Amino acid sequence: MATAEALARVPLFEHLRTDQLNWLSEHGEDYAAQAGEYIFREGDESTHFYVVLTGELQITKDLPGGEIILNTHRSGGFSGEVPLLSGTPYVASARALSDATLLRFDSQAFREMFAICPLVVSKLFQALQWRIQTTEGLARQREKMSALGVLSAGLAHELNNPAAAARRSASQLRATVEAAHPLLVKLSQALSDGQLHDLLGVYQRAAESLLQPDHLDPLEQSDREDEIATWLEDHAVDNAWEIAPMLVNTRITPDTLEPIYDQVGADAFSDAIAWLSASLNVASLLNEVERSTARISDLVKAVKSYSYMDQAPQQEIDVHDGIEDTLMIMAHKLREHKISIRRQYDRSIPRIFAYGSELNQVWTNLIDNAVDAMESNGTITLRTWADNEDVWVEIADSGPGVPEDIQTRIFDPFFTTKDVGKGTGLGLDIAHRTVVERHHGEIKLISQPGETRFQIRLPINEAKK
Repeated sequence: MATAEALARVPLFEHLRTDQLNWLSEHGEDYAAQAGEYIFREGDESTHFYVVLTGELQITKDLPGGEIILNTHRSGGFSGEVPLLSGTPYVASARALSDATLLRFDSQAFREMFAICPLVVSKLFQALQWRIQTTEGLARQREKMSALGVLSAGLAHELNNPAAAARRSASQLRATVEAAHPLLVKLSQALSDGQLHDLLGVYQRAAESLLQPDHLDPLEQSDREDEIATWLEDHAVDNAWEIAPMLVNTRITPDTLEPIYDQVGADAFSDAIAWLSASLNVASLLNEVERSTARISDLVKAVKSYSYMDQAPQQEIDVHDGIEDTLMIMAHKLREHKISIRRQYDRSIPRIFAYGSELNQVWTNLIDNAVDAMESNGTITLRTWADNEDVWVEIADSGPGVPEDIQTRIFDPFFTTKDVGKGTGLGLDIAHRTVVERHHGEIKLISQPGETRFQIRLPINEAKK
């Protein structure tokens, strides 16, 4: 048992009277911890308050992306007061870095300490304030970095697909163009200007159809390819089965080819069809490059808009722009989880004066939580409207709902319904602070089984005052 003399040397207990030290010695329990041993783990029921007498105790918290170290307590340090005071499970884990001697107090003794040793209580609350600020600061920074990592990974995937498609198409273009040039030279020698003009007309009409292709079912596509390939073989066209798919995709049929055959003659027909197929392939590849680079451009534009890069942090914004930028950046996760988006926007609502990038973080946190709640095949409904003084945004999901007994706690720091290590419990806290403290608005939850709605009220003019 730790003696009163030994406890007097602990900073937390210095300046206490002898009777108070004796009470602590009688009600405290010695606990010997071996190096590497967990004294308590995050999520465990809180049962004791610990004071380090010898050795080292490391406090850690599991966050998405890994474990972070919150503090290391040496002789005189203490831990476990936060969950005992709040009546919640341990919000972090504690393990001995070396063999350590601890003095621990159960919940009842810890509370009795408040009356017996008020000086200790004062020191506890001084330390508690600092710890909460430090822990929240570290966790919020980690939350932001984790969210940034998730967005970056999804964005990288979104950029990689069009970039790879553009590169692949550009690579194929060279070979296709090189194949088409000799054929054009041969045709220019074998055909008249009028015949070349008519053949070019067929190409132009077919190339236009690439911009609005028919969406045929596989069976119909196969039947049309068989029909045109057989016709081409009957007319001595080389590689008929390789050419057929492109001709079908551009709505060319045997009826289209008959006039060409009659105009150019049997000797030049095979070269004419080969050139037509190669030229249409070039047009198709160019369309793919254009679509892919446009997608990349749209993503880059969305990122700049989402982050308000090179713009004032506070300005007049349209909330719809931020929501749509968020959806574009989160497109990979939404598609991966097969989430449907339903928009019910009132585009007539006024612009508001706000911190746009911070509101985008709110949309990100709420949509991300909705996706995690539904897991897959769910629906997110986005609705906006306005009244006389406020703009409202509602983000609803078709998930299982938030249990009624925890609805009042969802905006509390570190409170999460996710498994340990999968959530920081700060996403909704950050959203609440951003809406309420930064924008003088309101965020509220309405939930029942099968539907969860977050409604965000943002004053139209309040931020300007």
